Amino acid sequence: MDKANKGARASINQTDKDKKSLREQMGALKNLPKFFRLIWSTSPSLTVTNLLLRLVKAAIPLSMLYVGKLIIDEVIRLIDVTGDQNLTYLWTLVAIELGLAVISDIINRGITLVDSLLGDLFSNRTSVTLIEHAAKLDLAQFEDATFYDKLERARRQTVTRVVLMSQVLSQLQDMVTIGFLAVGLIAFNPWLILILLIAVIPSFLGETHFNERSYSLSRSWTPERRELDYLRYIGASDETAKEIKTFNLAGFLAGRFKELSDKYYLLNKGITMKRAFWGSALSAIGTLAYYGAYVFILFETVAGAITVGSLTFLAGSFSNMRSLLQGIMTRFSQIAESALYLQDLFDFLELRPQITPPENPLPIPRPIKQGFTFEGVGFKYHNSEKWAVRHLSFHLRAGEKLALVGENGAGKTTLVKLLARLYEPTEGRILLDGIDLREYDLNDLRHQVGIIFQDYVRFQMTASDNIAIGQISNILDKERIQGSAQKSLADLVIQRLPDKYEQVLGKRFNNGVDLSGGEWQKVALARAYMRDAQLLILDEPTSALDARAEHEVFLRFSELIAGKTAVLISHRFSTVRMADRILFLEQGQLKELGSHEELLAHNGKYAELFQLQAKGYL
Repeated sequence: MDKANKGARASINQTDKDKKSLREQMGALKNLPKFFRLIWSTSPSLTVTNLLLRLVKAAIPLSMLYVGKLIIDEVIRLIDVTGDQNLTYLWTLVAIELGLAVISDIINRGITLVDSLLGDLFSNRTSVTLIEHAAKLDLAQFEDATFYDKLERARRQTVTRVVLMSQVLSQLQDMVTIGFLAVGLIAFNPWLILILLIAVIPSFLGETHFNERSYSLSRSWTPERRELDYLRYIGASDETAKEIKTFNLAGFLAGRFKELSDKYYLLNKGITMKRAFWGSALSAIGTLAYYGAYVFILFETVAGAITVGSLTFLAGSFSNMRSLLQGIMTRFSQIAESALYLQDLFDFLELRPQITPPENPLPIPRPIKQGFTFEGVGFKYHNSEKWAVRHLSFHLRAGEKLALVGENGAGKTTLVKLLARLYEPTEGRILLDGIDLREYDLNDLRHQVGIIFQDYVRFQMTASDNIAIGQISNILDKERIQGSAQKSLADLVIQRLPDKYEQVLGKRFNNGVDLSGGEWQKVALARAYMRDAQLLILDEPTSALDARAEHEVFLRFSELIAGKTAVLISHRFSTVRMADRILFLEQGQLKELGSHEELLAHNGKYAELFQLQAKGYL
């Protein structure tokens, strides 16, 4: 418990540091014009329809109150009439009030419908925008925890900020309604407006204060919320079920989730309880002010200064205005809070990649003639003092098969990511046919490089789609997809599936079929054959296969990509020996470079590790 309290106090301190002032909260309203430009661009017709419906709706409350006043005054007049009573005017007024009520109900349903349609379209559009923008950012950005916090906050806004649209439009509608009602109150007694302000301002300030606290807490806990989501996911996932059962992790994960969630609960509980107490106290002030005005109106009616119909009109107007003003004040605070959260979405969309094409990019040579040259290339990951690779200088000839070997963490994957310009060198440069890689068109470069990583994604899609991902522009080319599957031997796996190429892979969706590790790898390798790239990179995608199967896969791969440049990464020296040359990396630096025979003759580190591995097969 003491540990939890310390954690809670630490989080409170962080919350205080992140606390937004009223000025900052009001300043966040500058996001609203940009927000509504997005809404307008989503559907101009639905936006205009929404505004028109709300404008008509805003005038109805005053109209109904005034018709109600006329009805009551007419009833009282008729009571005093002796002899025959003409009820035509009375029933006409009742019919008008009924018509207004029906119209109000229809408009309410229309507003709800348009809000729903516009909200869905906006949510879909912002989600698409988020996906497209994330794809433009650098791989290195995705490996930064701070970036992930921004991404998580932005992702939440694609659905939760739809409510903001309805809130702002409702705000405008209520303000128009108040404008109509205020005319009647000012004509009777301007002091009633002052009483209204006294009634609602304290409550507004209280809501604003606690909204600040809630936002600050939520923002400062973004990393912890991501951890909670992660624990919730791995605690009940088909991907982790085996390990959780085998290692009996359920108690550990549940305990960790409970500890973290309890800390957040305690912090939020304190804010919620204070908000409830002060909200009730400040609301009571508003209630007293309202009844003070009501008593004043009653005295005026008893004194004969106004009619009973005017009493109902004024009392109804005052009551409606009080409710509307309270709603506006409370909603205004909520809108300001939502606008703060909206800033998270705009902040993410304003992120720009560091790896960008030049103003006048060059096309990738077709074919590549000289190859790739590393000149003193070094790279450090964000917030890391350690060099992942350093002083790399070598030449990858066009049409050459180069194998990368080295222990884990030697920098092999970093090297191929630099080669594909997924990373930008921290120092040095990479040349393609004698020209700096940064001078070429980035999209064209990515198109001419095909990579299959060890941690390839097992997409929960059809087998056909899983292969087409290698060259998504050819997703409808069934012949090419099947040809790629035949080259990787995935066709033999797919033909055994119930729905063949249309079979959904993975267990996430109904009727999905999961594959073994080796079968998935054949599907992933088919993606490499889909891409008509000049440079193909295999980053240990066959690590789950046995040595013989991996050797056969690489041998087949070498035969099928004759004439292309390729980089192969493997821990098995029996496989990499088929490469034209082998580059041995140690602690991010080039240790040895040559053919298998040359490196054995050199009798260096490669030869030592080759001999050690060879003994394992004796």
